[in-house]
Amino acid sequence: MTFNTLRPFASKVIDPLADFFIRCEVSPDTVSIASLVCAFFAGLSFYYSPAAKEFILLAGILVIFNSILDALDGVIARKSNRATPRGDFLDHVIDRYSDVFIICSIFFAGYVHWQIGVAAIVGVLLTSYLGTQAQALNLGRYYGGIMGRADRLVVVVLAAFANSIYSASIAGFSILGWAVILIAVTSHITAFQRILYIWKRLE
Repeated sequence: MTFNTLRPFASKVIDPLADFFIRCEVSPDTVSIASLVCAFFAGLSFYYSPAAKEFILLAGILVIFNSILDALDGVIARKSNRATPRGDFLDHVIDRYSDVFIICSIFFAGYVHWQIGVAAIVGVLLTSYLGTQAQALNLGRYYGGIMGRADRLVVVVLAAFANSIYSASIAGFSILGWAVILIAVTSHITAFQRILYIWKRLE
């Protein structure tokens, strides 16, 4: 949603990278799997970050790589005429696993109460499901709402960097904890927005 407006700027970075990967004959599926690896190690870094502040900075950097690679695989597929339903399916499966690795590791590490963490991951997965459910109902894939995946990742990255600088609690939670709370609330709002959109389109 909000950060989708930055796509024209992002494309200036992504397109040259995609051309480079195409010249190196790197497949879109390989890039998708690489994004999952980044998400997995970002999760590990978040999980162990309470013991070492450097890990939270590393986690933020790995989430950035996950974001870039996630955007890159689709561009490579389109530019090289290798876009397939199978690749699209793999991309969405990997995105969901990446969401779980990143969000769950933060509340597993104790930055926020597990109940809030569960609310956040449920909201994230439900939001993603509704986006693809719109497509299943022949309404086209829908990315609307106040908190899309790009927005979530930007929130996590900014919170990770800020938390690495200022780790003290603010009203009972660290900056990263507040980021999960924000994601929990806005993801469910986004899910509701998508439900309304789909419901109205089905009239």
